[in-house]
Amino acid sequence: MTVDRLLPDQDARDLLDLTRDIADKELARRVDEHERAETYPHGLFATLGEAGLLGLPYPEEYGGGGQPYEVYLQVIEELAARWASVAVATSVHTLACFPVLAYGTPEQRSRWLPDMLAGRLIGGYSLSEPQAGSDAAALTCRADRVEGGYRITGNKAWITHGGIADFYALFARTGDRSISCFLAPGAADGLTFGRPEEKMGLHAVPTTGAHWDGAFLEDERLLGEEGQGLQIAFSALDSGRLGIAACATGLAQAALDEAVSYAKERQTFGRKIIDHQGLGFLLADMAAGVDCARATYLDAARRRDAGLPYSRQASVAKLVATDTAMKVTTDAVQVFGGYGYTREFRVERYMREAKIMQIFEGTNQIQRLVISRHLAK
Repeated sequence: MTVDRLLPDQDARDLLDLTRDIADKELARRVDEHERAETYPHGLFATLGEAGLLGLPYPEEYGGGGQPYEVYLQVIEELAARWASVAVATSVHTLACFPVLAYGTPEQRSRWLPDMLAGRLIGGYSLSEPQAGSDAAALTCRADRVEGGYRITGNKAWITHGGIADFYALFARTGDRSISCFLAPGAADGLTFGRPEEKMGLHAVPTTGAHWDGAFLEDERLLGEEGQGLQIAFSALDSGRLGIAACATGLAQAALDEAVSYAKERQTFGRKIIDHQGLGFLLADMAAGVDCARATYLDAARRRDAGLPYSRQASVAKLVATDTAMKVTTDAVQVFGGYGYTREFRVERYMREAKIMQIFEGTNQIQRLVISRHLAK
């Protein structure tokens, strides 16, 4: 189903039309093959970059699309409705570009942002560690000062696009209590990646760990000041959580569409199953959940675009949208009955993909902690 969207102007409407066209032609036709075979869609992100979809919320002076977050997130939702792995990786790429724009020097921005925003360089976000996921202050990966730069030593985990990305927003400890952010290259002497995680879903884009064994990063790759790392990470994650909320909403919309389509065709007791009140009400609750999820991320995005505080609203959006995606995809499997438990239909994949969205970019328990702390202020 094509969602009727309230967009700020004709340019935004044209952008959504372009996104839907690319999503239908390039994503929808390839998703089943790659997700089942667990193969990476080489060339696809270059296509998205050429279409201008990988730098939408960034300034035009660096090659971005100059779009408000409200519009960018609806593009992400459209991508997710066709292929969740690709939408998540696009959101992560946008997240990885943020430290350069927000904390980089004019020289760093001019040097790196144009290729990033055009999709010629694809990014990953390297914050988590095996023993430091939600507890970012517990990082142990170190960046030791040496002449001309830093030596990076330690292990990172859960990197989307790990081993494939061209650059990483890397967070490492530069002192006993100091964490800093670096723009790390995708390949360096002393940097190796583990085998891709055997995940429940999102099979087409790898998630890996990384081992830094004294790899050298030049001074120019430090973003912001030493010790600013957590500030950079948390400010980036507010935006990243909105990206995941949009991904979850798109996934839930896809599951709802599949369930409604099936319910209008399948018959029991001489009637289409959508005409049975018990199932019709279930679908109505699913639709209400999707609409609410979309409203929460758009509210947060509009606050961000207006320059208002939006951290609490970003956590609310991430919490509501991902919990909704889990419920809606589970209910979609129920609508299909036994067939929903088979790989013949996409809804079982949607349910597997929804689970991780309650976990990454801060678990939903962490979102509740963030929200409650805002309330206590």
